[in-house]
This record gives sequence, structure tokens and C-alpha cells, in this order.
Amino acid sequence: MVMKLLVTGGAGFIGSNFIHYILKKYPHYNVVNLDMLTYCGNLENLKEVENNPNYKFVKGDICDLELVDGLVKDCDAIVHYAAESHVDRSILDSTPFIKTNIFGTVNLLNAALKYKKRFHYISTDEVFGSLGSTGYFNEKSPYDPHSPYSASKAASDHLVRSYFYTHKLPITITNCSNNYGPYQFPEKLIPLFVTNLLENKKVPVYGDGLNVRDWLYVEDHCEAVDLVLHKGKIGETYCVGGDEERTNLEITYKILELLNFGEEKIEHVADRKGHDKRYAIDASKIKNELGWQPRHTFEKAMKKTVEWYKKNQGWWKRIKTGEYLDYYKKQYK
Repeated sequence: MVMKLLVTGGAGFIGSNFIHYILKKYPHYNVVNLDMLTYCGNLENLKEVENNPNYKFVKGDICDLELVDGLVKDCDAIVHYAAESHVDRSILDSTPFIKTNIFGTVNLLNAALKYKKRFHYISTDEVFGSLGSTGYFNEKSPYDPHSPYSASKAASDHLVRSYFYTHKLPITITNCSNNYGPYQFPEKLIPLFVTNLLENKKVPVYGDGLNVRDWLYVEDHCEAVDLVLHKGKIGETYCVGGDEERTNLEITYKILELLNFGEEKIEHVADRKGHDKRYAIDASKIKNELGWQPRHTFEKAMKKTVEWYKKNQGWWKRIKTGEYLDYYKKQYK
């Protein structure tokens, strides 16, 4: 079967990894990438596939109803990654998060409903709030978002699910834990710390550094989305985690070790407002129902990730200087 996928936000970190994954696994599939190319969208992430005849890039906004309507009409399924995604930025100004993450999602849902298309939504474990020292998030966890970013994602989760219950739209949702790997915008913890150290700078650790996250290698996440898209039960949510809980300090020390630096490079800074203490995911549903398992251990995947940033210094340096924003400027005005 040949499938035509509309991937929103495909020039971002997880979206671009997903496009690479899909075109490699399903070389007969067609992929249309709709991306606004805001600050964290980078077409350099997709340089290897830009001449693939089964890949097409469309610069545009998911809030553009006419554009969305035309693209959805011509696809078989939508995989919706596009989102404003940085908690700190949402604290400074929540407006873009409400616009893109909620109104943009509604546009896509309405078009999917109009043309009866399969719809998969990428969400986050942050919609569930914060855990204590024990317990795990699962598909039955109550929603308790603590930042404008997570609140906007929670709203979209509810909207997507409502289109299934109200309109019988064929949807699925995945709520994932913290991703890491190639092409991640260097404002996030792991690429920020790696690139700072490669520039011989210090790494800013929020508060005491004891906040805990479950870390998921991006390729494992892509495999999970692939499984849910093709085999997941319509109307269901699947939690996807890496079974790799680490404190921010543990992450920091691992990066220092891999790059041969000592703890003198750590700089503790004021904690983030509303900083959730711990996230952890029980991924037993997707494991039991669909046979998914994370294939990468934290130790091996972190080493691969650090090596990727070492080998691709031109990529992240262009981002830090803003030069990447000029990439394909003439082609995509």
C-alpha cells in the first residue's frame, strides 16, 4: 500500500527525524512536510531528503485554513507535530502557544473531518503535571498542566479526542516523555549543554538539578508513532517513554564525562517558574498491545547524541548565530 502522509512541523526536531525514518522504512510512501519555519524549524535537518521525489516541502502555517484544506484533501493521513514547544518561551509569552497549538490543531481537525482522513496527534507527558517520588503517568492519568505550553497541549489532546467521540474521526494520540537525539534545537537541555561545552562554556543547571525526567531517544519515539499510526486502535491514546529516569544533574554529569570536563563547568541558576519535579511514563499499553520497545539504552544513545553534535558543529553553530534562518531564503520567502 502506498500512503501519502501530511507531516506538520516536519522541519523541527522530532518531525524531521520522523520524516527521515518514514522515507527510509517506507521508500514508496509520499511525505508532504508543512512547516512555518519559525525559529526552531530548520530545513537543514532534511537536506539529505530534499531531492527525494517522494518528499515535498510546503512553507506555511497550520492556522492558514485554505492552505490546510488543500493539503489535507490530498493526503491519506496526518501526523501532527507542529507546535510551539519550549516551556520557558511560553512563560514569557503564551500567545503564540495558544494560536499554534490550539487554533492550528482545530484547523487540521476540521479539514480531517471534512475529508475523512486518519489523524495522529503528537502530545507530551507534561499535560499530566508533576509526579512525586513514586508512580508513573499512564493513559488514565488526570490532566494537570502547569505551564502555558503544557496547558495548550492538554487543550489540544482534549479537542482531538472530542472529534473521535463527537464525529467518529479516526484519531490516535501519543504522549511522549523527553526526547533527545540529532537535530534538536540547542535551547533544550541536552543539546544546550553539549554545545556549550564544545564552546568551552559553562552549563546552566536550574535550581538544585534534581528534577527528574524520563528520557526517550528520538528514533525510538519515531518507531512508536509508526506503530500507532499503522496498527494503533482508533480513538486510543498511547503513552511512550524510554524507561530511563534521570535527574538533570545526572544528565549533566554524563555529558561532562563524555566530553571530558569536570563539575567546575556547572553553573546553578535560578529555577524555572512552576518547574515540575518529576515525569515518568508507564508505557506498558503500547508494549503489550503493539509490541513496541525502546531499542536504545540511555548510555548508548547519549554517546551517539554527543558524537552527532561533535560531528555536526556547523549545523548548531549556524543556529546559535542565526545563520540557519537564511537557509533556502530565496526559495521560500
